[in-house]
Formats: sequence, structure tokens, C-alpha cells
Amino acid sequence: MIDITEPAQSAIKAAIDGAGQPVAGLRLMVQSGGCAGLKYGMALELEAQPDDEVVSFGEVTVLIDPSSREHLTGAKIDFVTNVEGSGFVFDNPNAKNSCGCGKSFC
Repeated sequence: MIDITEPAQSAIKAAIDGAGQPVAGLRLMVQSGGCAGLKYGMALELEAQPDDEVVSFGEVTVLIDPSSREHLTGAKIDFVTNVEGSGFVFDNPNAKNSCGCGKSFC
């Protein structure tokens, strides 16, 4: 369904470990907004919803809701660090266009 690189898995695990309470996983979502029409979102979730797709990558669990699933199928998520900062980068074959920030697409 999706691919999450080792650096991204490590960053997600660090966020989960630092949550201060047990979490079910990291929710990946697609929401309306951003400069291209849709934007990526992430949030730590205390529990999975019954209709979530639950994807495990080693010690990392990712939750994807049904409406986001169609936009994220085949996506690759990486975590990069460079002179401009660090953050998650999405390589999404479903995106027809994206903006310069890499967080918004259509």
C-alpha cells in the first residue's frame, strides 16, 4: 500500500516513544487545503478506528482512514535532514501536481 523508508520509520518511532502515553500509531491523512488543493497530515492516535488500514513497519504502526487510502496508495514517505531543516517528504504517484513545499498536491 505505502512504503516508509528506514529514516522515516526512525522519526515516527521517536515521535511515538516521546508521546508520554501509549499510542496505537501514527495516522497518515489527506485533507482539503494547502496551495494545491490537498495536503498531507500526520497525528499520533491513541486508538485505531474500525475502518482504518493498519500497516506495520517493524516497531512502527501507521493508520490510514478510507478516504485518505485512495490518495496514498503507492506513496513513498521519507524523512530527510538538510540545510533547510528536517521533515517528512512524500513521493506520491497519485499526485497530478504539487506545490514547492512538498506538503500540498492535487
